[in-house]
Amino acid sequence: MKALLGVSRGIDALTTAVGRVMFWLVLVMVLIGAFNVVTRYVGRSLGVSLGGTLYIALQTQLFNLIFLLGAAYVFNQDGHVRVDILYASASKRVRAWIDIFGTLIFLFPFCALGLYLSWGYVGRSWQQGEVNPNAGGFPVYPIKTVILIGFGMLILQGISEIIKRTGFLCGYPVAYGGAPAEPLPLPQTVQVHSVRAPDEDGR
Repeated sequence: MKALLGVSRGIDALTTAVGRVMFWLVLVMVLIGAFNVVTRYVGRSLGVSLGGTLYIALQTQLFNLIFLLGAAYVFNQDGHVRVDILYASASKRVRAWIDIFGTLIFLFPFCALGLYLSWGYVGRSWQQGEVNPNAGGFPVYPIKTVILIGFGMLILQGISEIIKRTGFLCGYPVAYGGAPAEPLPLPQTVQVHSVRAPDEDGR
């Protein structure tokens, strides 16, 4: 189990690193949008075209990257919306079982279906060298490849989550869902009272 938990930590490290990059890409996306708006209005006042669909295409591609590659990190942090009134009131062991079965029954089939349906879609985009003609021939096929990567990362993170829940159920101090690790229950201690030898007066 310790080896599997090591694999889980490696997956979490990868997901966290990608998630941090996506965090900064959000800032880049916002700055590009603000720059596009400012240059568009300045261009109108000057009678020239400073903005363009290229900036809009860049914003769209960055949003796609953030959504597809950030999903696994959000899953790691247990940040996805849960529509379940019973889950919150259940014990942590019950929640761990629910997470395991939910990942096996829902997440993995969903990702497998997504990979199956996207494979040909992405392949055709590469064969055609698909570009966005309205954005000066901006290439589209690289971003479509991220669809496959995003589903793959979700599968990896699902494996990590199952390992962590299983480790918790087996009694290992495992942290998951952004919560700190719970220590193993300590064995009950037996209090031992020292016996003092009587002194010369018999006390």
